[in-house]
Amino acid sequence: MYLLAAVPPWAFNLQRVLKLFKLLHRTRQEVFKNDTRALEAARQKINEEFKNNQNETSEEKINELLKIASDVEVILRTSVIQAVHTDSDKILLIPRKDLLQDNTPYLDKPTKKRES
Repeated sequence: MYLLAAVPPWAFNLQRVLKLFKLLHRTRQEVFKNDTRALEAARQKINEEFKNNQNETSEEKINELLKIASDVEVILRTSVIQAVHTDSDKILLIPRKDLLQDNTPYLDKPTKKRES
C-alpha cells in the first residue's frame, strides 16, 4: 500500500499511454507487413496523434483519447486486409491468419433441433 502512495497519479496514465502506443505500433507492423508506404504513413500518423496530445492534463480527455486509440487498434487488427494489384484489373487479397474464420455453410431452410 505504501508503494501506491509514492507513485504520482499521472504515472498511471503515462503507463497506459505508453502501453497503447507500443500496441498500436506492433499492430501497425503486423497489419501493414511488407508495405513500406503504409508502414511509414501509419507510423507518422500514430506518432503525430500522440505528440499532438502529449500535454493533455484532463483525466476525462485522456481517457477519451485512450478509448479512441484502443478502438483504432481493434479496427486495424480485425478489419484491414492487404491487397496487391497483380494486373490492371485484378487485386490479390492477402488476409492474415488471425482474420480467417471457418466458413459456415448457408442453409435456405433452417433445420429443427431434435429434442432429447
